[in-house]
Amino acid sequence: MAPRTPKKAIVFIANGTEEMEAVITIDVLRRAGIHVLVLAAVDTSTDPVVCSRGVKLVPDAYLGDDSVKIATYDAVVVPGGAEGATTLAENPQVCSILADFYAQKKLVAAICAGPLVVKAAGIQAKAAQPLRLTSHPLVKDKLDHDYLYKDERVVVDGNLVTSRGPGTSFEFALKLVSLLAGDETMNDVAAPMMLA
Repeated sequence: MAPRTPKKAIVFIANGTEEMEAVITIDVLRRAGIHVLVLAAVDTSTDPVVCSRGVKLVPDAYLGDDSVKIATYDAVVVPGGAEGATTLAENPQVCSILADFYAQKKLVAAICAGPLVVKAAGIQAKAAQPLRLTSHPLVKDKLDHDYLYKDERVVVDGNLVTSRGPGTSFEFALKLVSLLAGDETMNDVAAPMMLA
């Protein structure tokens, strides 16, 4: 039997992205053998991204880089952070990627304020059967009229995964590992991290 091709995930970042949500997700996915592309949506392709608490991240690539083959990825992840989420939600290319991934039944994941980007992408916001999701409580009022809002730490509805904030980042990331690489891989990754 041929070895499985590793899954691939894009994690978007922008100035103001919540660094814990981005870095924990990137780290956990990489521990699981998932190829992660940290993709920045910023005006310049020379500076690092400055996150919400001043942590600077150097992306693997910048949005608009023609060498990045978006269609080859299996998942797209949107961290929160109010400024970062706003920047991503206002970017038509980011919204188009999320909408395309969702339509192709690829994994679309967002945490904290990140679900606002899901809404901006038009992902089933006006469907007859509203999607279930969650977010940081501070943005709940921008989502609960269009979605079936849940006050849960991680919510999965089909190929949409959402979560609440920095304190749920490990659960969020491990759920993504489970969906992309299976429960056995998730357990193998979780055990040595000594999570509660």
